[in-house]
Amino acid sequence: MRVAMLSYHTCPLAILGGKDTGGMNVYVRELTRALGKLGVRVDVYTRSQDEHAPHISHDLGYGNRVVHVPAGPQVPLPKRELAGHLPKFVEHILDFAARKNFKYDLIHSHYWMSGVAARDLQAAWGAPVIQMFHTLGVMKQRIAQNAEEAEGSYRIEGEKQVIALADRIVAATVAELAQLQWLYDANPAKIAVIPPGVDTSHFYPIPADEAKEFIGIPPTDTMLLFVGRIEPLKGVDVLIKAIAQMRARGVLDQRHLCISIIGGDPHVSRDAMTAEMSRLHDLRLQNGLEDLVAFLGRRSQETLPYYYSAADAVIVPSHYESFGMVALEAMACGTPVVASQVGGLAFLVQDGVTGFHIPVGDADALCERLTLLLKDQSLRQKMAAQAVTFARSYAWGNIAERILTLYRQVAPHAPLTHTATAVLPRIYPPLADRPTQERQI
Repeated sequence: MRVAMLSYHTCPLAILGGKDTGGMNVYVRELTRALGKLGVRVDVYTRSQDEHAPHISHDLGYGNRVVHVPAGPQVPLPKRELAGHLPKFVEHILDFAARKNFKYDLIHSHYWMSGVAARDLQAAWGAPVIQMFHTLGVMKQRIAQNAEEAEGSYRIEGEKQVIALADRIVAATVAELAQLQWLYDANPAKIAVIPPGVDTSHFYPIPADEAKEFIGIPPTDTMLLFVGRIEPLKGVDVLIKAIAQMRARGVLDQRHLCISIIGGDPHVSRDAMTAEMSRLHDLRLQNGLEDLVAFLGRRSQETLPYYYSAADAVIVPSHYESFGMVALEAMACGTPVVASQVGGLAFLVQDGVTGFHIPVGDADALCERLTLLLKDQSLRQKMAAQAVTFARSYAWGNIAERILTLYRQVAPHAPLTHTATAVLPRIYPPLADRPTQERQI
Protein backbone atom coordinates (compact mmCIF):
# COMPACT_ATOMS: atom_id res chain seq x y z
CA MET A 1 0.00 0.00 0.00
CA ARG A 2 1.36 3.42 -0.97
CA VAL A 3 0.00 6.58 0.65
CA ALA A 4 0.46 10.23 -0.30
CA MET A 5 0.50 12.10 3.04
CA LEU A 6 -0.05 15.85 2.65
CA SER A 7 1.23 18.29 5.27
CA TYR A 8 1.28 21.47 3.20
CA HIS A 9 1.94 24.27 5.66
CA THR A 10 4.35 22.61 8.10
CA CYS A 11 7.05 19.95 7.87
CA PRO A 12 7.01 16.89 10.16
CA LEU A 13 10.77 17.25 10.57
CA ALA A 14 10.62 20.86 11.84
CA ILE A 15 11.83 21.79 15.33
CA LEU A 16 8.90 22.18 17.69
CA GLY A 17 7.94 25.37 19.48
CA GLY A 18 7.72 27.69 16.48
CA LYS A 19 4.63 29.61 15.40
CA ASP A 20 3.31 26.82 13.16
CA THR A 21 4.98 23.77 14.66
CA GLY A 22 3.38 21.59 17.27
CA GLY A 23 1.21 18.54 17.67
CA MET A 24 0.43 18.16 13.98
CA ASN A 25 4.12 17.88 13.12
CA VAL A 26 4.53 15.14 15.71
CA TYR A 27 1.38 13.39 14.50
CA VAL A 28 2.46 13.20 10.85
CA ARG A 29 5.99 12.15 11.71
CA GLU A 30 5.11 9.44 14.21
CA LEU A 31 2.14 8.08 12.27
CA THR A 32 4.34 7.75 9.18
CA ARG A 33 6.96 5.80 11.13
CA ALA A 34 4.35 3.55 12.73
CA LEU A 35 2.66 2.85 9.41
CA GLY A 36 6.06 1.93 7.96
CA LYS A 37 6.34 -0.82 10.57
CA LEU A 38 2.99 -2.18 9.37
CA GLY A 39 4.07 -2.38 5.74
CA VAL A 40 2.62 0.91 4.47
CA ARG A 41 4.86 3.00 2.21
CA VAL A 42 4.30 6.72 2.84
CA ASP A 43 5.47 9.79 0.95
CA VAL A 44 4.92 12.97 2.99
CA TYR A 45 4.57 16.05 0.79
CA THR A 46 5.19 19.42 2.46
CA ARG A 47 5.90 22.92 1.14
CA SER A 48 9.60 23.74 1.03
CA GLN A 49 10.54 26.57 3.40
CA ASP A 50 14.32 26.40 2.90
CA GLU A 51 15.91 26.28 -0.54
CA HIS A 52 19.11 24.86 0.98
CA ALA A 53 17.39 21.85 2.61
CA PRO A 54 17.36 18.55 0.67
CA HIS A 55 14.16 18.26 -1.31
CA ILE A 56 13.90 14.56 -0.50
CA SER A 57 14.60 13.14 2.95
CA HIS A 58 14.44 9.55 4.23
CA ASP A 59 14.55 10.49 7.92
CA LEU A 60 11.30 8.66 8.72
CA GLY A 61 12.60 5.19 7.84
CA TYR A 62 10.95 2.13 6.26
CA GLY A 63 11.43 3.54 2.76
CA ASN A 64 9.22 6.52 3.59
CA ARG A 65 10.05 9.93 2.16
CA VAL A 66 9.54 13.54 3.11
CA VAL A 67 9.35 15.52 -0.14
CA HIS A 68 9.85 19.28 0.23
CA VAL A 69 7.88 20.78 -2.65
CA PRO A 70 8.79 24.25 -3.97
CA ALA A 71 5.57 26.27 -4.01
CA GLY A 72 6.07 30.01 -3.73
CA PRO A 73 9.07 31.56 -1.94
CA GLN A 74 11.02 28.90 -0.07
CA VAL A 75 10.74 30.73 3.24
CA PRO A 76 8.17 30.60 6.07
CA LEU A 77 5.03 32.49 5.04
CA PRO A 78 1.92 33.65 6.92
CA LYS A 79 -0.96 31.21 6.56
CA ARG A 80 -3.04 33.86 4.81
CA GLU A 81 -0.53 33.85 1.94
CA LEU A 82 -0.12 30.09 1.68
CA ALA A 83 -3.44 29.23 0.04
CA GLY A 84 -2.40 31.12 -3.10
CA HIS A 85 0.51 28.74 -3.69
CA LEU A 86 -1.56 25.53 -3.54
CA PRO A 87 -1.84 25.14 -7.36
CA LYS A 88 1.95 25.13 -7.69
CA PHE A 89 2.19 22.64 -4.80
CA VAL A 90 -0.19 20.26 -6.60
CA GLU A 91 1.59 20.74 -9.92
CA HIS A 92 4.96 19.74 -8.46
CA ILE A 93 3.51 16.70 -6.68
CA LEU A 94 1.92 15.45 -9.90
CA ASP A 95 5.20 15.96 -11.75
CA PHE A 96 7.24 14.20 -9.05
CA ALA A 97 4.87 11.22 -8.89
CA ALA A 98 4.84 10.92 -12.68
CA ARG A 99 8.64 10.98 -12.92
CA LYS A 100 8.91 8.36 -10.18
CA ASN A 101 6.04 6.35 -11.68
CA PHE A 102 4.26 6.27 -8.31
CA LYS A 103 0.67 5.11 -8.03
CA TYR A 104 -0.96 5.98 -4.74
CA ASP A 105 -3.70 3.89 -3.19
CA LEU A 106 -5.00 6.80 -1.13
CA ILE A 107 -4.35 10.39 -0.03
CA HIS A 108 -4.19 11.30 3.67
CA SER A 109 -4.32 15.08 4.10
CA HIS A 110 -3.72 17.15 7.25
CA TYR A 111 -5.17 20.61 7.94
CA TRP A 112 -7.62 22.25 5.59
CA MET A 113 -5.14 23.56 3.00
CA SER A 114 -3.77 20.07 2.46
CA GLY A 115 -7.37 18.96 1.94
CA VAL A 116 -7.79 21.53 -0.83
CA ALA A 117 -4.65 20.16 -2.49
CA ALA A 118 -6.03 16.63 -2.06
CA ARG A 119 -9.09 17.63 -4.10
CA ASP A 120 -6.99 18.30 -7.20
CA LEU A 121 -4.78 15.24 -6.66
CA GLN A 122 -7.88 13.10 -6.27
CA ALA A 123 -9.13 14.35 -9.62
CA ALA A 124 -5.81 13.41 -11.26
CA TRP A 125 -5.22 10.07 -9.55
CA GLY A 126 -8.71 8.84 -8.70
CA ALA A 127 -7.48 7.94 -5.21
CA PRO A 128 -9.75 8.19 -2.13
CA VAL A 129 -9.08 10.97 0.39
CA ILE A 130 -8.83 10.69 4.19
CA GLN A 131 -8.77 14.06 5.93
CA MET A 132 -7.73 15.17 9.42
CA PHE A 133 -8.19 18.85 10.32
CA HIS A 134 -6.29 19.01 13.65
CA THR A 135 -7.95 22.37 14.37
CA LEU A 136 -11.19 23.90 13.08
CA GLY A 137 -11.63 27.47 11.89
CA VAL A 138 -15.00 28.01 13.54
CA MET A 139 -13.65 26.94 16.91
CA LYS A 140 -10.65 29.25 16.58
CA GLN A 141 -12.99 32.09 15.61
CA ARG A 142 -14.87 31.59 18.85
CA ILE A 143 -11.84 32.04 21.08
CA ALA A 144 -10.03 34.74 19.05
CA GLN A 145 -9.22 37.69 21.30
CA ASN A 146 -8.54 40.19 18.52
CA ALA A 147 -8.77 40.64 14.75
CA GLU A 148 -5.23 39.34 14.23
CA GLU A 149 -6.12 35.98 15.77
CA ALA A 150 -9.43 35.66 13.92
CA GLU A 151 -9.61 33.18 11.05
CA GLY A 152 -10.75 34.46 7.67
CA SER A 153 -13.93 33.22 6.02
CA TYR A 154 -11.75 31.72 3.29
CA ARG A 155 -10.56 29.07 5.76
CA ILE A 156 -14.03 28.09 6.93
CA GLU A 157 -15.29 27.87 3.34
CA GLY A 158 -12.24 25.76 2.49
CA GLU A 159 -12.96 23.42 5.40
CA LYS A 160 -16.53 22.96 4.21
CA GLN A 161 -15.32 22.05 0.73
CA VAL A 162 -12.85 19.53 2.13
CA ILE A 163 -15.52 17.96 4.34
CA ALA A 164 -17.70 17.46 1.28
CA LEU A 165 -15.00 15.86 -0.88
CA ALA A 166 -13.28 13.61 1.70
CA ASP A 167 -14.16 9.93 1.63
CA ARG A 168 -13.45 9.66 5.37
CA ILE A 169 -12.55 12.16 8.09
CA VAL A 170 -10.46 11.36 11.17
CA ALA A 171 -11.54 13.18 14.33
CA ALA A 172 -9.25 13.10 17.36
CA THR A 173 -12.08 12.91 19.92
CA VAL A 174 -15.84 12.61 20.12
CA ALA A 175 -15.82 16.35 20.88
CA GLU A 176 -14.33 17.04 17.45
CA LEU A 177 -16.85 14.68 15.87
CA ALA A 178 -19.63 16.74 17.46
CA GLN A 179 -18.06 19.99 16.28
CA LEU A 180 -17.81 18.70 12.71
CA GLN A 181 -21.41 17.55 12.81
CA TRP A 182 -22.98 20.58 14.50
CA LEU A 183 -20.85 23.42 13.15
CA TYR A 184 -20.16 22.12 9.64
CA ASP A 185 -23.10 19.76 9.04
CA ALA A 186 -20.64 16.91 8.33
CA ASN A 187 -22.07 13.44 7.81
CA PRO A 188 -21.15 11.51 10.98
CA ALA A 189 -21.24 8.24 9.04
CA LYS A 190 -17.96 9.11 7.34
CA ILE A 191 -16.17 10.34 10.48
CA ALA A 192 -13.90 7.92 12.35
CA VAL A 193 -12.82 8.86 15.89
CA ILE A 194 -9.17 7.83 16.20
CA PRO A 195 -6.93 9.72 18.65
CA PRO A 196 -3.29 10.63 18.07
CA GLY A 197 -0.69 8.43 19.72
CA VAL A 198 2.48 8.71 21.74
CA ASP A 199 5.88 7.09 21.26
CA THR A 200 6.16 5.11 24.49
CA SER A 201 9.68 4.04 23.58
CA HIS A 202 10.69 7.72 23.75
CA PHE A 203 8.26 9.18 26.28
CA TYR A 204 8.51 7.17 29.48
CA PRO A 205 9.27 7.99 33.13
CA ILE A 206 12.89 8.94 33.78
CA PRO A 207 13.97 9.04 37.44
CA ALA A 208 13.44 12.61 38.58
CA ASP A 209 16.95 13.10 39.90
CA GLU A 210 18.44 11.95 36.58
CA ALA A 211 16.06 14.12 34.57
CA LYS A 212 16.83 17.19 36.69
CA GLU A 213 20.55 16.61 36.39
CA PHE A 214 20.20 16.42 32.60
CA ILE A 215 18.33 19.73 32.30
CA GLY A 216 20.51 21.42 34.90
CA ILE A 217 18.38 22.03 37.99
CA PRO A 218 19.09 20.88 41.58
CA PRO A 219 17.44 17.59 42.58
CA THR A 220 15.54 19.27 45.42
CA ASP A 221 13.95 21.94 43.20
CA THR A 222 10.27 21.86 42.29
CA MET A 223 9.46 22.53 38.63
CA LEU A 224 6.20 23.30 36.88
CA LEU A 225 6.24 23.07 33.08
CA PHE A 226 4.47 24.50 30.04
CA VAL A 227 5.27 23.24 26.53
CA GLY A 228 3.72 24.71 23.41
CA ARG A 229 3.50 27.55 20.95
CA ILE A 230 3.55 31.05 22.40
CA GLU A 231 0.23 32.48 21.26
CA PRO A 232 -2.81 33.82 23.13
CA LEU A 233 -4.98 30.70 22.72
CA LYS A 234 -2.40 28.68 24.71
CA GLY A 235 -3.24 30.59 27.91
CA VAL A 236 0.29 31.09 29.27
CA ASP A 237 -0.90 34.31 30.89
CA VAL A 238 -3.30 32.27 33.04
CA LEU A 239 -0.36 30.24 34.34
CA ILE A 240 1.64 33.36 35.19
CA LYS A 241 -1.33 34.86 37.06
CA ALA A 242 -1.84 31.60 38.99
CA ILE A 243 1.81 31.55 40.05
CA ALA A 244 1.51 35.16 41.25
CA GLN A 245 -1.47 34.11 43.40
CA MET A 246 0.45 31.16 44.84
CA ARG A 247 3.28 33.44 45.88
CA ALA A 248 0.87 35.98 47.41
CA ARG A 249 -0.77 33.20 49.45
CA GLY A 250 2.56 31.98 50.79
CA VAL A 251 2.36 28.63 48.99
CA LEU A 252 5.87 29.08 47.64
CA ASP A 253 7.45 29.98 50.98
CA GLN A 254 10.26 27.60 51.94
CA ARG A 255 10.07 26.02 48.48
CA HIS A 256 12.53 26.48 45.62
CA LEU A 257 10.22 26.58 42.62
CA CYS A 258 10.84 27.27 38.95
CA ILE A 259 8.29 27.56 36.18
CA SER A 260 9.77 26.55 32.83
CA ILE A 261 8.05 27.72 29.65
CA ILE A 262 9.20 25.89 26.52
CA GLY A 263 8.28 27.42 23.17
CA GLY A 264 8.82 30.46 21.01
CA ASP A 265 11.97 32.56 20.83
CA PRO A 266 12.36 34.66 24.01
CA HIS A 267 16.00 35.53 23.49
CA VAL A 268 15.62 38.02 20.64
CA SER A 269 15.37 41.77 21.19
CA ARG A 270 12.05 43.22 22.32
CA ASP A 271 11.51 44.69 18.85
CA ALA A 272 11.92 41.24 17.29
CA MET A 273 9.65 39.43 19.78
CA THR A 274 6.17 38.38 18.83
CA ALA A 275 3.41 40.44 20.40
CA GLU A 276 2.42 37.57 22.69
CA MET A 277 5.95 36.85 23.89
CA SER A 278 6.42 40.54 24.66
CA ARG A 279 3.09 40.63 26.53
CA LEU A 280 4.07 37.62 28.64
CA HIS A 281 7.44 39.16 29.51
CA ASP A 282 5.61 42.29 30.67
CA LEU A 283 3.17 40.20 32.71
CA ARG A 284 6.04 38.40 34.42
CA LEU A 285 7.64 41.75 35.27
CA GLN A 286 4.39 43.29 36.53
CA ASN A 287 3.89 40.36 38.93
CA GLY A 288 7.51 40.34 40.13
CA LEU A 289 8.13 36.78 38.92
CA GLU A 290 11.44 37.22 37.11
CA ASP A 291 13.05 34.89 39.64
CA LEU A 292 10.43 32.15 39.14
CA VAL A 293 9.27 32.13 35.52
CA ALA A 294 11.87 31.16 32.91
CA PHE A 295 11.24 31.38 29.17
CA LEU A 296 13.45 28.65 27.73
CA GLY A 297 12.60 28.89 24.04
CA ARG A 298 12.44 25.86 21.82
CA ARG A 299 13.65 22.44 22.88
CA SER A 300 14.20 19.38 20.73
CA GLN A 301 11.89 16.40 20.85
CA GLU A 302 14.85 14.37 22.11
CA THR A 303 15.13 16.40 25.31
CA LEU A 304 11.42 16.78 26.11
CA PRO A 305 11.15 13.49 28.10
CA TYR A 306 13.72 14.87 30.55
CA TYR A 307 11.71 18.06 31.07
CA TYR A 308 8.44 16.16 31.48
CA SER A 309 10.02 13.72 33.94
CA ALA A 310 11.66 16.48 35.96
CA ALA A 311 8.38 18.39 36.34
CA ASP A 312 6.01 17.96 39.27
CA ALA A 313 3.15 18.96 36.98
CA VAL A 314 2.63 19.98 33.37
CA ILE A 315 0.13 22.76 32.76
CA VAL A 316 -1.96 23.02 29.58
CA PRO A 317 -4.14 26.12 30.11
CA SER A 318 -5.31 26.39 26.49
CA HIS A 319 -8.48 28.12 25.36
CA TYR A 320 -8.82 25.52 22.57
CA GLU A 321 -7.14 22.19 21.82
CA SER A 322 -8.51 19.68 19.36
CA PHE A 323 -6.53 16.98 21.21
CA GLY A 324 -3.58 18.00 23.42
CA MET A 325 -0.43 16.09 22.43
CA VAL A 326 1.65 17.72 25.17
CA ALA A 327 -0.71 16.36 27.83
CA LEU A 328 -0.37 12.83 26.45
CA GLU A 329 3.44 13.02 26.28
CA ALA A 330 3.60 14.32 29.84
CA MET A 331 1.36 11.53 31.16
CA ALA A 332 3.47 8.94 29.33
CA CYS A 333 6.44 10.31 31.31
CA GLY A 334 4.56 9.89 34.58
CA THR A 335 3.71 13.55 35.18
CA PRO A 336 0.25 14.75 36.30
CA VAL A 337 -1.38 17.29 33.99
CA VAL A 338 -3.50 20.28 34.94
CA ALA A 339 -5.44 21.29 31.84
CA SER A 340 -8.34 23.42 30.72
CA GLN A 341 -11.56 21.46 30.41
CA VAL A 342 -11.89 22.19 26.72
CA GLY A 343 -11.83 20.27 23.44
CA GLY A 344 -9.70 17.15 23.44
CA LEU A 345 -8.22 17.93 26.85
CA ALA A 346 -11.62 17.30 28.45
CA PHE A 347 -11.41 13.70 27.19
CA LEU A 348 -7.67 13.11 27.43
CA VAL A 349 -6.97 14.24 31.00
CA GLN A 350 -8.97 12.26 33.57
CA ASP A 351 -9.94 14.66 36.33
CA GLY A 352 -8.74 13.43 39.72
CA VAL A 353 -7.06 10.40 38.13
CA THR A 354 -4.24 11.50 35.81
CA GLY A 355 -4.45 15.20 36.67
CA PHE A 356 -7.02 17.94 37.05
CA HIS A 357 -9.39 19.96 34.87
CA ILE A 358 -9.85 23.69 35.35
CA PRO A 359 -12.33 26.08 33.71
CA VAL A 360 -10.87 27.94 30.73
CA GLY A 361 -9.02 31.10 31.77
CA ASP A 362 -9.53 30.52 35.51
CA ALA A 363 -6.29 31.47 37.27
CA ASP A 364 -7.91 30.97 40.70
CA ALA A 365 -8.77 27.34 39.93
CA LEU A 366 -5.32 26.72 38.47
CA CYS A 367 -3.73 28.17 41.63
CA GLU A 368 -5.82 25.85 43.82
CA ARG A 369 -5.07 22.71 41.82
CA LEU A 370 -1.35 23.39 41.61
CA THR A 371 -1.25 24.15 45.33
CA LEU A 372 -2.93 20.81 46.07
CA LEU A 373 -0.47 18.91 43.89
CA LEU A 374 2.59 20.61 45.35
CA LYS A 375 1.49 19.97 48.94
CA ASP A 376 0.44 16.33 48.48
CA GLN A 377 3.32 14.14 47.35
CA SER A 378 1.32 10.93 47.66
CA LEU A 379 -1.35 12.35 45.36
CA ARG A 380 1.28 13.29 42.78
CA GLN A 381 2.77 9.81 42.91
CA LYS A 382 -0.63 8.15 42.57
CA MET A 383 -1.59 10.32 39.61
CA ALA A 384 1.81 9.73 38.02
CA ALA A 385 1.38 5.95 38.07
CA GLN A 386 -2.17 6.18 36.72
CA ALA A 387 -1.06 8.59 33.99
CA VAL A 388 1.59 6.18 32.69
CA THR A 389 -0.87 3.28 32.56
CA PHE A 390 -3.45 5.40 30.77
CA ALA A 391 -0.98 6.81 28.22
CA ARG A 392 0.28 3.36 27.20
CA SER A 393 -3.07 2.60 25.58
CA TYR A 394 -2.23 5.41 23.13
CA ALA A 395 1.03 3.82 21.92
CA TRP A 396 1.53 4.60 18.24
CA GLY A 397 1.47 0.93 17.31
CA ASN A 398 -2.13 0.70 18.52
CA ILE A 399 -3.17 3.93 16.83
CA ALA A 400 -1.49 3.06 13.53
CA GLU A 401 -3.38 -0.24 13.42
CA ARG A 402 -6.64 1.67 13.70
CA ILE A 403 -5.59 4.04 10.92
CA LEU A 404 -4.62 1.06 8.78
CA THR A 405 -8.07 -0.45 9.35
CA LEU A 406 -9.52 2.80 8.00
CA TYR A 407 -7.15 2.72 5.02
CA ARG A 408 -8.32 -0.78 4.16
CA GLN A 409 -11.92 0.35 4.25
CA VAL A 410 -11.33 2.96 1.53
CA ALA A 411 -8.65 1.01 -0.38
CA PRO A 412 -9.50 -2.66 0.29
CA HIS A 413 -7.42 -4.12 -2.54
CA ALA A 414 -4.15 -2.31 -1.81
CA PRO A 415 -1.44 -4.77 -0.70
CA LEU A 416 1.04 -3.99 2.06
CA THR A 417 4.50 -3.15 0.74
CA HIS A 418 6.50 -5.58 2.89
CA THR A 419 4.22 -8.13 4.41
CA ALA A 420 7.00 -9.70 6.47
CA THR A 421 6.63 -6.87 8.99
CA ALA A 422 2.93 -6.26 8.57
CA VAL A 423 0.60 -6.82 11.49
CA LEU A 424 -3.09 -7.40 10.95
CA PRO A 425 -4.95 -4.56 12.67
CA ARG A 426 -7.32 -5.21 15.52
CA ILE A 427 -10.89 -4.22 14.87
CA TYR A 428 -12.03 -1.71 17.48
CA PRO A 429 -15.70 -1.13 18.28
CA PRO A 430 -17.08 2.41 17.85
CA LEU A 431 -16.26 4.63 20.81
CA ALA A 432 -19.91 4.97 21.75
CA ASP A 433 -20.10 1.21 22.30
CA ARG A 434 -17.13 1.04 24.65
CA PRO A 435 -17.09 1.20 28.44
CA THR A 436 -16.95 4.71 29.88
CA GLN A 437 -13.26 4.66 30.75
CA GLU A 438 -12.23 3.62 27.24
CA ARG A 439 -14.43 6.36 25.81
CA GLN A 440 -12.05 8.89 27.35
CA ILE A 441 -9.94 8.31 24.23
